[in-house]
Amino acid sequence: MSKRTKIIATMVGGAVLAAAPAWISHPPISIWNASASIPVGLYRVQPADKIGIANIAVIMQPEPLAAFMARRGYLPKNVPLLKRILALGGATVCRQGTTIIVNGKTYGHARERDSRGRPLPIWQGCRDIAEADVFLMNPGAADSFDSRYFGPLPLSSIVGRAVPVWTTERTTPVLDITNDPLASEP
Repeated sequence: MSKRTKIIATMVGGAVLAAAPAWISHPPISIWNASASIPVGLYRVQPADKIGIANIAVIMQPEPLAAFMARRGYLPKNVPLLKRILALGGATVCRQGTTIIVNGKTYGHARERDSRGRPLPIWQGCRDIAEADVFLMNPGAADSFDSRYFGPLPLSSIVGRAVPVWTTERTTPVLDITNDPLASEP
């Protein structure tokens, strides 16, 4: 192999290695959360195989939700959401008026309009969460855009579990899941 061929091969190999991450679909390793929905800060992303109630899920929102959020200016497409898991398969989630109830316990309320005065999506009634679905809600953040508006999402939209590395809060509040029969399930 000539010197010129070696140089070209090295350049092409370097370009392929540099571009490979863009060609390979993989979840992020860490995420900076700037939203007030959960504590602002740096989160490490762990595999989603051991996800449970009260965990912070890293979500790649499916269509048409991703387009709606981008259109409204909530979050650009292909930027993951960080949301707490409030219910998994087997739970019953109800929205009665603006009240969100999971397995008979009230966890919060939905708003009728966003911060710009635009109407928010509404669903009503009770839903049994399917085994392949998840209900996401940040109860401590009344203005969080989560399942109280868009309903359950497929578990397959979870790309990881976010673990706080450094946040602006001294401690990350833990979701109160006392008396929840599903809380002890893996």
